[in-house]
Amino acid sequence: MTARLSLFANPDGTAAKAAGHFGTVSKTILAESSLPAATQKLVLLRTSQINGDGYATDVWSKNAAAAAESATRINLVAAWRESTVFTDAERAALALAEQGTRIADAAGGVSDEAWAAAVEHYDADQLADLVVLIALINATNRMGVIVRQPGGDYQPGNLG
Repeated sequence: MTARLSLFANPDGTAAKAAGHFGTVSKTILAESSLPAATQKLVLLRTSQINGDGYATDVWSKNAAAAAESATRINLVAAWRESTVFTDAERAALALAEQGTRIADAAGGVSDEAWAAAVEHYDADQLADLVVLIALINATNRMGVIVRQPGGDYQPGNLG
């Protein structure tokens, strides 16, 4: 599979500038948030899996492994509900990410139960960071899927 288009082909183009801003915002959350780094990577990976973004799934699974996340947890993130390797806080973040990603599929969007579970484990700043992170990865996943950016060649450390 080859990409249909590179959003960064013209570095002076509006698409490249706008996509670069997405990257800058994402890096700010990844570097500065008090939301645990492992939780961030799990949320980014799970959201990318749901959206079918091969490139982002490649990025976030490799970045998680490079950050010493276990292969078991990386492999089980797609089945987190049926797994024993995630904390209650991580489960709350994953539930929020899934419901926030599947807004169009869910009658009421994010349920009060999912929000309440997240509130139990994260403070207001962490919740805000989590909401922005979920929204950003959904937007970038959509860009990747639309242009068919293939996964497989990413080298850990280049992003997040």
